[in-house]
Amino acid sequence: MLEILNNFTKITSVVTTLLPGRLFTKMASTSFLTLPSGQKMPAIGLGTWEAKTQEEVQTALDTALELGYRHIDTAWVYENESAIGQVLKKWLSSGKLAREDLFVTTKLPMVGVHPDRVETFMKKSLKNLQLDYVDLYLIHFPVGCKYEEGAVRPLINENGEVETEPKTDHATLWQKMEEQVDAGRAKNIGLSNYNISQIETVLKSARIKPANLQVELHVYLQQRELVDFCQKNSITVVAYSPLGNPGYNKFLEKMGKQPRNLTNILDDPVINELAKKHSKTPAQIVLRFLIERGVAAIPKSVTPKRIEENINIFDFSLDGEEMNSLCNLEIGETARVCDFKVFGGLDKHPDFPMK
Repeated sequence: MLEILNNFTKITSVVTTLLPGRLFTKMASTSFLTLPSGQKMPAIGLGTWEAKTQEEVQTALDTALELGYRHIDTAWVYENESAIGQVLKKWLSSGKLAREDLFVTTKLPMVGVHPDRVETFMKKSLKNLQLDYVDLYLIHFPVGCKYEEGAVRPLINENGEVETEPKTDHATLWQKMEEQVDAGRAKNIGLSNYNISQIETVLKSARIKPANLQVELHVYLQQRELVDFCQKNSITVVAYSPLGNPGYNKFLEKMGKQPRNLTNILDDPVINELAKKHSKTPAQIVLRFLIERGVAAIPKSVTPKRIEENINIFDFSLDGEEMNSLCNLEIGETARVCDFKVFGGLDKHPDFPMK
């Protein structure tokens, strides 16, 4: 598996296949995406949302690194940067890995979405991770929330709604992100959960263009217009919840919210038929679908067997007919799992991106 990830091959060709009503561009897939800076980002990374205990993080990360994962995704709000930092320090100190072998992403939280707080939270994350720099620093969400020192999540008012900042000044905020590159704290900067209009606002004034957009993306929520826009503007795309996040209801219950009736992508008969045909798991099929589209993915798991399965997707491909069958599974916005409405009142903000 190490050989698969170390012997990168650049995306060099496209194959166009007909979809009902449109042309779908199937990109020749590789094990990495190249960012505008020239840095290579592994196409499969380890997602770590909701992996919080030291034992859970250590098991997952040790397993992933042994299997050849080099792309690790975290965020300030996940509350696991420190645990991840301890594992990375162990690997780096042992000489098993050099810092340049890793691609580490973390994110500016909603309570940091204010020009005066970008540098503060960047430094907090670096201290937690025990790193001098991250490879990619993302604005986690385009809405800013009020901050109280020591708080991790947004403050809640007496009505049970989050206390938000006024409309986000995206241009000024982005300038502060650019300063993190200038200072050597981040190699690349990008966005998460932004829509096309918001990305366009950033692009108009950007000195350093966004290198990446991270959004929920899977076979039921394909976001074709958004992906096409990013790829035309040399913005790489990373899919979170690429398996549809089957464990999301556990998070809702922990937040005191009612569980939702979520469709399980991995039970889909079309996906299962392709899995049987290729002697792969349903998860491997839907991850391969994203890779074929030129999209990276960060499936989250703390189970060693699944962590291994999720990266073992570079030894087969999906042909045009198979890609079309998966494209036709698109449901759209109603299939979105992470709609951020778990944070009451957030959707009332003018910068809420999921209209």
